[in-house]
Amino acid sequence: MTSTKLKLTQRYIAIFCAALALYVISCAPGTLWQDSGLIQYRIWHNDIEGFFGLAVSHPLFYLVAIAAKYVPLGAFARRANLVSSIAGAVAVANMFLLVRLWLGRDFPAVIAAITLAVSHTFWRHASIIETYTLWAALFLAELIVLLQYVRTNRVRYLYWLGLLNGLAIAVHMLASIAFVCYAVFIVFLLARKKIRAKDLAIILLLWMVGALPYEFLIIKSMIQTSDIAGTLASAAFGTRWRGAVLNVSMSTAIVKENLGYILFNFPTPNFLLALAGGFALIKMSPSRSFRNVLLALIALFFIFAFRYPVPDRYAFFIPFYVTVSILIGLGTHLVLDRTNYKALAFLLLLFSLLPVAVCAAAPKIAKRMHLGISSRNDVPHREDDIYFLQPWKTGYRGAERFADEALGSVADNALIYADVTTVAPLLLAQQIEGKRPDVTIISGTVNSEDAPPFNAETIDRSLETRPIYVVSRKPGYCPAFVLENYDLVQSGILWRVVGKNKQKL
Repeated sequence: MTSTKLKLTQRYIAIFCAALALYVISCAPGTLWQDSGLIQYRIWHNDIEGFFGLAVSHPLFYLVAIAAKYVPLGAFARRANLVSSIAGAVAVANMFLLVRLWLGRDFPAVIAAITLAVSHTFWRHASIIETYTLWAALFLAELIVLLQYVRTNRVRYLYWLGLLNGLAIAVHMLASIAFVCYAVFIVFLLARKKIRAKDLAIILLLWMVGALPYEFLIIKSMIQTSDIAGTLASAAFGTRWRGAVLNVSMSTAIVKENLGYILFNFPTPNFLLALAGGFALIKMSPSRSFRNVLLALIALFFIFAFRYPVPDRYAFFIPFYVTVSILIGLGTHLVLDRTNYKALAFLLLLFSLLPVAVCAAAPKIAKRMHLGISSRNDVPHREDDIYFLQPWKTGYRGAERFADEALGSVADNALIYADVTTVAPLLLAQQIEGKRPDVTIISGTVNSEDAPPFNAETIDRSLETRPIYVVSRKPGYCPAFVLENYDLVQSGILWRVVGKNKQKL
């Protein structure tokens, strides 16, 4: 290994270790709410397929996380959460490597890496179990090999591009956006006779190898259901998101929210460097084709997230934040190259850390300004302002406290109806820690083993033999047939279901 490569390797490892230290410290130690809790539940049950359709199965991510489950170090939930932390550290190190290889300078690459590392949404998803950080690590690796190809014209880098994008597809369908851009680029190369048909065949084969976990689930579903069209729709949209994926409408409220998300991730004057980075991309790109691919990715990632009307839309901006971090690195290079002031470099470094202070102050600011951070204010121990606004989850035990208190407060042989936010902590407390095995937990997503049907036709029979509780009495989180036909009496942190005008415990 040459001296230059050795130094670059050492710096890559140093950036990785620094990011890993940050994310290990900020990593949640236990079970979590909502999607993250359901991910933990799936990992515990070795489930690579899930329950919302193939598009949200993320099989390769689960294969990695399930493997981590069997590492005998610490509690299960923390091991699961650390998968995102480690992947996040790899992504930050890959960001450094990409910008360093591109520009040949360390400082802009460090600024780009820090910018991504402490951006609110990326940091938050590196502190809880989620799929996005592993996707980001693979995406940045794709850009690294693409950069190396346009510089060297060595086709082996395109082989790596095919494999990495296939792996990314098996992690998250966000990779399909990049796939489209790469496909156009490779077809262009084929038309210009810069690669051969044989090369294209190898690229496709390696892509298929990378995407094999996802392809397995698709083929399995086709065989089991004999419904090819339905399976393909599930692979593209899941069971309920076709309208959201294809949405083209906007509202003023969504536009304001989206702008707020972006500003909260880059609450620093360094954000202006992205504009300089856009100019640098046009003027300093290693090739026109690389510039066009990256510009297309920036635009498509932004458009997809901006008009995607789902409650957790903020997470789908992560690909856009990754590309903005690249632009900020380029902008740093351009500004320092034209000014050459050491004091300015120190100031840019200081500004890159400003988001940490903003996130620390955000819950208090939101409370003073009476900002509605979440529609959920009915779940004890959730503390929405802190849970959503502060990306670090050091020592966070809210979901575990909720499960302990809820299970500890119900009568023997009880049935608890939980919504998608709270069902996973309850089930995991039962199944991992053995708490209250006599209690049956039911939701619209996953249930206790051998749970009875729970609907308008069966609830009366169930009430005759066992107490029934619900976590929430808010419409949408509590079944309509319960709210319309029964009274709810508060019992600890839950609500007990009783017949109309029979409010007794």
